[in-house]
Amino acid sequence: MSTDKIFFNRPHMTGKELYYIAEAKFGNMLAGDGPFTKRCHQWLEAYSGSEKVLLTHSCTAALEMCALMLDIQPGDEVILPSYTFVSTANAFVLRGAVPVFVDIRPDTLNLDERLIEAAITPRTKAIVPVHYAGVACEMDSIMAIARKHGLHVVEDAAQGVMSSYKGRALGSIGDLGAYSFHETKNVISGEGGALLVNAREQVLRAEVIREKGTDRSRFFRGEVDKYTWQEVGSSFLPGELIAAFLWAQLEEAQAITDNRLATWNAYHAALAGLERQGLLRRPIVPEHCQHNAHMYYVLLAPGIDRQAVLEALKRHEIYAVFHYVPLHSSPAGERYGRSQGSMEVTNYSSERLLRLPLWWGMPKAAQERVVQVLGDILARF
Repeated sequence: MSTDKIFFNRPHMTGKELYYIAEAKFGNMLAGDGPFTKRCHQWLEAYSGSEKVLLTHSCTAALEMCALMLDIQPGDEVILPSYTFVSTANAFVLRGAVPVFVDIRPDTLNLDERLIEAAITPRTKAIVPVHYAGVACEMDSIMAIARKHGLHVVEDAAQGVMSSYKGRALGSIGDLGAYSFHETKNVISGEGGALLVNAREQVLRAEVIREKGTDRSRFFRGEVDKYTWQEVGSSFLPGELIAAFLWAQLEEAQAITDNRLATWNAYHAALAGLERQGLLRRPIVPEHCQHNAHMYYVLLAPGIDRQAVLEALKRHEIYAVFHYVPLHSSPAGERYGRSQGSMEVTNYSSERLLRLPLWWGMPKAAQERVVQVLGDILARF
């Protein structure tokens, strides 16, 4: 048995991160919205096609900005999947909204667009699709439902940088979008995120909310002679050191994506045999969705004890993990939200899902060892 540890994730550097951080320091610009922030904004706008992209200190912050942008009020309802990170719901609960949990699709584990309309009430204000594992939700259907009922769409694309739906970058399709650059994501800055504003008339308001509710950005552009408090906002900017690190990553975003896709595709091919044996199910990616290899997960067959598999992998120094505890069954989810219909797929998937180690530059030998050990473990069931 090999004693080399195979971690679930390894934060990476592309090579220029420390150089750019030093450049920011010696440029005497450490607060937000400096030269590196502007470079990141321009890159993300060119990549996504959004009207405006604004860096934030986290994806959570970007989602909280979305709630402010939509004027979410106490009693409003927001439709979202239960199988997601807590920030997806928290951002709206902070404004007094009720998260309405809808089940997920059995194939992509994304919000099931076929169940959305049954969850809409006169209090519904927005739909929040979450692009799980960087695979797009069915955005054409979701946008059509939103238009029909006069609702807003906020894309939680935390896992979706460098992914697309029918050729359109995730985060750029709804009214607003949110990215994450957390160290567990593909393109990273330690902590960090971005808000995507897809309607030109919302850009100035987004800038105001991000700058503590002031028109400071307009002041620095020379559009006003002083800046003042305009409306409710907060401090959502990341520091320039974060932006400097992120810029080095964005410069290599395609290379990072290509490397991860190679690892993802190797897993997919190597695990086909275990799927044919009925021991697991591999991820499903629709043809019209270009994913970014954010994660490689499998759904273990019923009768296989996931915790036992995790512990056996750990004994071999392989650190796989499960994922979300569904929000609808959490203490806060029961307190603040409600479920619409059955959560059958959510419950099943959350109990069966296993995420395998995957990171930029993962050695082929490490990946082969993961597959071999997993196969040996599953053969005992």
